[in-house]
Amino acid sequence: MDDRTLTGHSKFLSFVLRHRPDSIGISLDSQGWVAIDELLMKCREHDHALTREMLDEIVEKNSKRRLAISEDGSRIRASQGHSIDVDLGYAPAEPPEVLFHGTATRNLDSIRAQGLERMQRHHVHLSSDSATAAAVGQRHGRAVVLRVRAGDMVLAGHKFYLSANDVWLTETVPPEYIEFPEAG
Repeated sequence: MDDRTLTGHSKFLSFVLRHRPDSIGISLDSQGWVAIDELLMKCREHDHALTREMLDEIVEKNSKRRLAISEDGSRIRASQGHSIDVDLGYAPAEPPEVLFHGTATRNLDSIRAQGLERMQRHHVHLSSDSATAAAVGQRHGRAVVLRVRAGDMVLAGHKFYLSANDVWLTETVPPEYIEFPEAG
């Protein structure tokens, strides 16, 4: 499968498994899983003809590891980023002292006032490195990378979770834990 086709299918699956399973007539269980056989059948019915081999390639080659296959190989789900109600079952984890969040510069005034909020998703997404955060921020406009004092947040009682694809998740980041760049 060429890169363009792979990306197109990956984006479609991420949309379905994170936001709109009903768009192809599937239901996710409480932890976000759906049977692969059912997913593939419904994808075919909605003009996205995927085989199991293609699905495995999409999961394996996605650099962001957005999708995960169950240990028994029978189910699939998105690793994080849901706007629908699911419990991914991640246990609280100890984050590094500092995490990073990439955003567009146009969001800075709101973030200074309210902090980072999960918006329509279940969690705020944070990265372990500034390069990943910068790449995320560039998707939304002129990018800026914010430093989040995660260690201080833990001491104050905030919980963090590490997703299957190494994205740090938390409910909210109050503004007092965010370090803004000088020029931002």
